[in-house]
Order: sequence, then structure tokens, then C-alpha cells
Amino acid sequence: MFNKKNTSILPLKIFLCLVLYFILVHLPAFGQKKTPEWSKNAVMYELNVRQFSEEGTFNAIISHLPRLKTMGIDIIWLMPIHPIGVKNRKGSLGSYYAVKNYKEVNPEFGSMDDFKKLVKSVHDLDMKIIIDWVANHSSPDNIWVDEGHKDWYTLDSAGNLQPTIGTDWWDVADLNYDSKEMRNAMIDAMKFWVSETNIDGYRCDVAGWVPIDFWNDVRRELDKIKPVFMLAEDEGEKLHKDAFDVTYAWELHHVMNKIAKGTMNADSVIAYFEREKKRFPIDAYRLNFTSNHDENSWNGTEFERLGDGVEAFAVFAATIYGMPLIYNGQESSFNRRLKFFEKDKIDWNNYNKNKFYTSLFNFKKQNPAIWNGAFGGFPSFIKTSNPNVLVYERNHESNSVLVILNLSPKKQTFLVDLSALSDNYKKYISGSKVKIKKGMTRVKMKSWEYQILYR
Repeated sequence: MFNKKNTSILPLKIFLCLVLYFILVHLPAFGQKKTPEWSKNAVMYELNVRQFSEEGTFNAIISHLPRLKTMGIDIIWLMPIHPIGVKNRKGSLGSYYAVKNYKEVNPEFGSMDDFKKLVKSVHDLDMKIIIDWVANHSSPDNIWVDEGHKDWYTLDSAGNLQPTIGTDWWDVADLNYDSKEMRNAMIDAMKFWVSETNIDGYRCDVAGWVPIDFWNDVRRELDKIKPVFMLAEDEGEKLHKDAFDVTYAWELHHVMNKIAKGTMNADSVIAYFEREKKRFPIDAYRLNFTSNHDENSWNGTEFERLGDGVEAFAVFAATIYGMPLIYNGQESSFNRRLKFFEKDKIDWNNYNKNKFYTSLFNFKKQNPAIWNGAFGGFPSFIKTSNPNVLVYERNHESNSVLVILNLSPKKQTFLVDLSALSDNYKKYISGSKVKIKKGMTRVKMKSWEYQILYR
């Protein structure tokens, strides 16, 4: 039997037990990143401020935002917007990735108020904006050096600043992540842009060269201000655990390039995704692209690398597992390598690929089967008699998308059995009905032809 003393503390014990239960159940959610739901079917657009317009300014971007929104873009990623170092500068204007001050904007692009106006304009159209962040190194004349923080850098045997070892980046100085003070200053600078300008996150340059525990600290601190969205330029699966929502699918990009050159085929894609499924968590977004600033400037335009397969690979990048990226100018079939250290404006011509990308990206948004990461379905590959043809289906709940790609510059004939699929599909764009035949079917496709069916 309870005495008065025991019964008086019983409600308190019950309350404490309930609190403990709540903490244990919800503990995994505390301090860990949570990918924003708005990103479930998002498409990203990389924008080079210097080359995007004749003016090369924040203000000149604003008039383009409505067309980007219509095209299906959800996230604007701006290449670095900070002042560029002068010491050891490459070219006449220097590299965006040689940051002189982490808390200022490049005056060539406009003022801080101009940037805030751009951010607001993006948000007014219900889009998001992230900026490039260079945490691995800064310019050798960064304000931190002027302020006497030489110990925040990796020094050579003579006590001098040095580039990141193993690179030819002689216009930058490598940062020392053994310095707690430098880490705190870097996090403070990243918090500044989220709290003061209301950006939605970051694309982090060479993220794998920076300690993961630093990125984990960054994500926790930024999420305290607002839920952010983080992209890592790296393929490390561990980056997804606590810090990043998206990592680069560099290997898949190189597979695409090799298929276009004839040194790989559709079987290489299937093998890649067998490895991918084992390596990455199911909710990890992987960034798929046919071009970006590195590829365009250093390895060639999409047309140099992919030839007449540009559209087929763009369809693949938008419908396969991951988040699609388009680099500015692709909607106009821009076919020139942009100079990296000089002014070199994009030739916009007539936006002849705008309709293609608009249809593709809006189709993606309307079909949950091909949404990003675990919001969509992991691809099921269907065997054919021809290694140059790739066939895959993605399912999510009652939605299905079937993609058939001829990944070669020649006509192909092949056998495929689609009997396991539902028999009621529609054609992409036209919406006309298609009945899937039972048993083995012989199919003919033109060079680089693609077919998309959905239900």
C-alpha cells in the first residue's frame, strides 16, 4: 500500500518518465539535418554572375527570374559572389574561388543591398537561392591575413602561406582546420549570409577536402537560424549523414561522357547504380548534370563531350535517381567554353532549348515516380538484347515512369520484355495512350532517340 509520501510524488515520476520517453524517441532528430520537403522535386540552376549578362551584376539577373521559374527552376545557385583577391591573381579579373573577404560582395556585381534585392526577388517567385562557399582556401591577401591571423593557414617550412598541396592553385592559400579560431570565424561568416541576407543555403566547394566534423557544426548552427539546403562538391557518402542534402554524381557524369565517346555503354549505368544503392543512404540526393562551370571551362562544352546525345543525356539526368542541374546557357544551346578569369558573356541567342527543358522539368514535377531521392522511386533496370539501349522504370505509390534511351549515334534494334509493367501508359508530351505488349517485343530506335512513358 502507498503511503502519503509515495503517492504525492507519483505524478512527478510519471511526468519525468514521459519526458524521458519523448527525448529518447525524438533524440535522433535533434542536432541532425533534415532535408527540406520543398526540395522533393526541385531542379537546380547554376548561375555565373560575371558571365550571365553584359552588365555582370546582381540587378541584371532579376529580369531573367520569371523565365527561369517558368522553365521549372526551383534553386538558383550563384557561383562565388565575394570580392576576389589581387595577390597572385590569375588573369585580369581573377578566380571567383580566391575569396578576399567572406562577409562582403564583389563590387563588380553590385552592392550588398543589390544582392538582398536579388534574394528577395527570388523568394517572391517562390524559388530558393544558395551561394557558393569556398571553405578550403582563401586568397593569399584575404582580410584574415591582414588582421594578423596567419596561423589560420597552412604554412610551408619557411612559415609562408601556400596553396593547397597537390594543386596548381597558386592564387589561393590553404586554410588550417586545426585552428579552432579559424573554424569559428568561418562558421560566423556562413551564419552572416543566412541571417543578414536570408539565403537558403550553400554549395560548398571541394567539400571533401574540409573535415566532416566542421560541416556538421556548420549545419547545426545554420539550422538554428532557418532550415537550410546544402550541396557538397564531393561524392563522399558520409557527408550526407549530418551536413549535406546533395552530393555530386561526378562518376555518373563521367560515365555519360564515356558512353558518348563509345568507351562505355548502358551496362555501365546499370553497374553504377548497383554500387550506388549499396553505398549511399536511400534519402541522399545526388546531383546529375550534363554540364557545369568546371566541365564547360576545362573539359569542354556539352556538345564537345556528348555530341548529338545532348538531349538524350539531359533526359537521363532529369529522370534517373537524383536532382538535376542545368548550367546557365544550356537553354540556349550555348556552345563555347567560357573563360574563367576574364569577362566572357554568354551568347543567349534565341533560347532554342527553353521549350525542351521547360517540358522536361515540369514533367518531372508532376510525376512523383521521378522525384528526388527517396521521394521518388529507385530505378529498376529492364534488360534488353542490346547494350547500347538503356531501359528503366521508376515507381512511387501508383505512379510510374518508363524511360527508353538509345545511348549511341547509330540506329538500334533490340528485344525487350515489358510484361511486368502495367499495360496502360501515356506518351510524354503528347499524352496519347500506349498499350504495353505482353512478351518479348522488337523495338527500333533512331540515333540518340529517347522515349518516355508514364502512368
